[in-house]
Parts: sequence; structure tokens; C-alpha cells
Amino acid sequence: MSKKNKAPKTYYDRVHAWGRISTISALCVLLMFPVAICLYLNVFPPISGILQGLLKLIPTYWTVAVVEVLVYTPMLGAGGTYLSFVTGNIANLKLPCAISAMEGADVKANSEEGEVVSTIAIATSSIVTTAVLAVGILAFAPFLDEFTNSPLLKPAFAQVLPALFGALGAGYFIKHWRISFFPIIVMIIVLIFSPGMGASTLLFVGIVASVGGALFMYNKGMLDKVK
Repeated sequence: MSKKNKAPKTYYDRVHAWGRISTISALCVLLMFPVAICLYLNVFPPISGILQGLLKLIPTYWTVAVVEVLVYTPMLGAGGTYLSFVTGNIANLKLPCAISAMEGADVKANSEEGEVVSTIAIATSSIVTTAVLAVGILAFAPFLDEFTNSPLLKPAFAQVLPALFGALGAGYFIKHWRISFFPIIVMIIVLIFSPGMGASTLLFVGIVASVGGALFMYNKGMLDKVK
């Protein structure tokens, strides 16, 4: 097929092309850092030691990696997913920013509008976070230890993440209280019997319970009047 007959690339084609390039580039940079240290110090660990370490770590993290991709991608969109996994801090920052932006713009995840809004929100949060952290570290570095270890403020720092997700979730729970009831009950039961379960696994369980409960209620005609 000649170049003239080729269909023009869509938005998603370009997103996936540049997303793969940026992800592979970031991975190469991350892998080159320990290599650079080894070259600078002229110290090279044996391959057998590296493989033994990988064999201990891979079984622990591969499930989390798979679960996070399956869970986060539908909510973040293609562009947002590539940006989030390259820049990191998804659960604490990127996901709340994307959800808040889509809620403010009144668009749904997995829609074209939601894709664009989510990508812009995540890109903006990455830039702003880097700038704020740089300024904050330079300005407050001498006082960080006193703030974080203060008996008065330390309990508050431990509740930042629950407060953030609670504030974001409250609006959804009130707006869609019928389909929120079942997953909330399921998550309460899971936390009672398994309080040490990881955040990624909890998120996956919550999404499965939400989708399953909503599908069951829809098939039973319990959501006919819900818009």
C-alpha cells in the first residue's frame, strides 16, 4: 500500500506512538543510572547476585504492576496512563487530579472529552508538582524535620491520603448512592478481615465490587430511574 493510500493517524495512534517512545526512554534512563554509578565507582555486582535479587522482588511486584495497569487505565485514559506511569505517584496525586478535573468539566472517563481532560490534568499536575517541590525543598528544607515530626502535626500527615480520597469519593457517593452502597459494604468487610491489604489490591477489589454490584442492580431493574 502506498503512502498516499494510508489512512491518517488518529489521536489514539499518536498517543500510543509517543507514549511508547516516552515510556521506553524513561525506562532506559532509569536503568542507565545504576550503570553509570557502577562505571564511575568501577564496581560491578555479579550477574548471579542481580538475578537472585530479581527473583525475590519480581513475584512481589508483578501482580501489583498488572493490577495497576488494569485498574488505572480505564480511569486515566491512554494519554493519562502513559504520563502517570512515567511520572509516578498515581494513587496519591495523578488519579485524584484526573478524577477532579473530569468531575469539574462534567465529562466521563473513557470518553474522548474525558481522555483530553485527564491527560491535561495529569500533565499539569506533573509540572506543578515538580515546580512546587523544587521551591518547597529549597525554602523549607531546614524546617521539614520539625514539621513532619511535630507531635501536633504528625497525626495530620498520616491522614492526608484518606482525607483526599474521602473528599473526592463523598461527591460520588451522594450523587450515585444506590450503586455506592454495595462496594462500600464490601470494602468495609475486606478491611475488617484483611486490614493490611495493599492499596492497589484494595482498589482492584473495590472496582470489581462496584462493577459487579451495578451490573446486578441494572439487570434486576433497580437502576431504571437512575440517570
